[in-house]
Order: sequence, then C-alpha cells, then structure tokens
Amino acid sequence: MKKVNKQTLTVLVSTLAIVALAIAPALAKDSKSKKSGHSSHSSAKAAAEAVSHVPEQSEAPKAGHHDSKPGPAWKTVGGTVKNVEGDIYTVEDYEGNQVSLRVGQGTKHIKQKKVGDTVRAEITRGGFANSIQ
Repeated sequence: MKKVNKQTLTVLVSTLAIVALAIAPALAKDSKSKKSGHSSHSSAKAAAEAVSHVPEQSEAPKAGHHDSKPGPAWKTVGGTVKNVEGDIYTVEDYEGNQVSLRVGQGTKHIKQKKVGDTVRAEITRGGFANSIQ
C-alpha cells in the first residue's frame, strides 16, 4: 500500500510540475499585457523617446589625417570646385563651407573636373572621394 501511495505522489508531483511549466509563459504574457495597460505613462514616455531619438553624427576627420584609398562612405558632398591642386580638389558646398577631397586611382569618375564645375562626391572619413560626378 505504501508503495502505491509513493508512486501516486510521484506521478502527481510530476504532473503538477509539467502543468506549471506549460502555463507559466501564458501567465507571464497575460501579466505583461495587464501591466502595460496600467503603466501607459512609462510606455508612452518610451515611445516618445524612440520617436524623438536623433542619431549622433560622426565627427569630422582629424586634421592631417587623409585617406589615400577608397573606404566606407562617410558622407556626400555637393558644391562647386574652387581649386584643383594635383589630386586635391577644394569644393565649396552649398552652405559656403570649403571641403578638401583627395581623388585617386580608386575614385570612380567619368571625366576630370576643373575649377567652376559643379560636383557631388561620396567621401570617406579621411576625405578620399570614392566617387565624384
């Protein structure tokens, strides 16, 4: 008789553990949905932060550091060529800022640019022009 009670107790405990494991995810999901209904202030705040988050812009290249080959694009510069000195183009962008671009064998361009040409260039962080149009 004691052996039968021990087996029954083992089966009951095992069954209870299995049921608890099966129901736990459903209960957790249900409690999360109830909590989110009550704490709408914090979820609204999180949503507002996610929408209003503006990614930081990368820093400009350090003085004296110039790339000599193509690499990951950092930004696109558009403007007028103000000076050409060897493989360095000085471009004045549409806001009046002057940007130096290094052009080399790895630069994709159709034809040589001259002073006064309007250009658009994709440059690396170090100022190398990956492409210039």
